[in-house]
Amino acid sequence: MKRFFLCLLLLLSFVSSYGQAEEFQFRFEDSKGKIHQLSDYRGKWVLVNFWATWCPPCLEEIPDLISLYQDRKDVIIIGIAMDYADTETIVKFADAMSIPYPIVFGTREIALQLDELSMLPSTYLFDPAGKPAARKIGLLNREEIEKFIQSYSGRTDPANAVDSPHAK
Repeated sequence: MKRFFLCLLLLLSFVSSYGQAEEFQFRFEDSKGKIHQLSDYRGKWVLVNFWATWCPPCLEEIPDLISLYQDRKDVIIIGIAMDYADTETIVKFADAMSIPYPIVFGTREIALQLDELSMLPSTYLFDPAGKPAARKIGLLNREEIEKFIQSYSGRTDPANAVDSPHAK
């Protein structure tokens, strides 16, 4: 009987900790001083994209992210610039590319709010309820994002969608 209760207690603690891991909150300050929190965007898809100016796949994604941001009012994009020498370079780059979405000057601490980054680009997508929906490491395009958003509404278990942000 003790063994049963011990197993039940372990199971409940696992379920509880899993539920807490899925309750995300991040806080990013963008290059213009605006604070972005996941909870501010309830009802919209939130795409967080980690990139660098020296990363060819990152640069290849940017036009698709720009068009997605401009065309879809249900998608928020936050670009997080990583591995840069100075912030002025990032601002000039974003201006030259006409990036309309918020840009955050990334640090390891900022990245750790979502995950341990292993490669650039890395993209995290949160559903309109604020739950992690997908993670993509490597090049991503608009078509993949839109197909995923379209198919996601039919899924019964979002934890199985693409890669869960905490799946290792």
